Amino acid sequence: MTNSLLNLLHLSDPTLPIGGFSHSYGLETYTQKEIVKSTDEVEMFLNEMLHHSVLYNEASFISLVYDACKNGNWQQIIEMDALCNASKLPKEIRTASQKLGVRLQKIFNPLIQTDFTQKVALAIKNKELHGNYCILYAIYAFELKIEKKEALEGFFYNVTIGYITNAVKLIPLSQDSGQLLLFKLLPSLAQLAQKAMQPDMDLLGCSSAAFDIRAMEHENLYSRLYMS
Repeated sequence: MTNSLLNLLHLSDPTLPIGGFSHSYGLETYTQKEIVKSTDEVEMFLNEMLHHSVLYNEASFISLVYDACKNGNWQQIIEMDALCNASKLPKEIRTASQKLGVRLQKIFNPLIQTDFTQKVALAIKNKELHGNYCILYAIYAFELKIEKKEALEGFFYNVTIGYITNAVKLIPLSQDSGQLLLFKLLPSLAQLAQKAMQPDMDLLGCSSAAFDIRAMEHENLYSRLYMS
């Protein structure tokens, strides 16, 4: 097992103490409204979310920022972070992205002490960067010498296992059902990562209005297990 693979497992670990377990990213609204209430419906939800939202948002930003790091293009990193922030219309989702990114920085900056990571930390402190999670994920993936496609596969896996874990709690589903669903989705994660290698700039930030609406509705749910 190579160091880069171990670094990828560390960076994309869904149990990292950054608060990811506190967010459902709108899924809680779908379950409370009984739109998503079975394993098949979770699978449909995830396929739609991964193919029509994550691919054109977080995954594309990771791909572009990784390339910007490789080319030493600091201005593009700033622009991608600002665009990423602006594309997150629901307040809870935008806030979650920033909080997770800042917490990721607190973990990895002391471990990767380079001039570039210190520049990133200073930019966040001075509010030059919002510090969105996917932007910092790309930066640390580059600094840890993880190949871009592997970084993207790790990210898609992280997102998928996060949603499945939440679905198991919310619906609820059995743990076995969750693992079977994850196994069924794994081949598509590699395909999505390949698509994200060369993002379509015309589709950058594209999302489904339904996902955003459910995320906005989450703010006013009568009872909540999750912060978003």
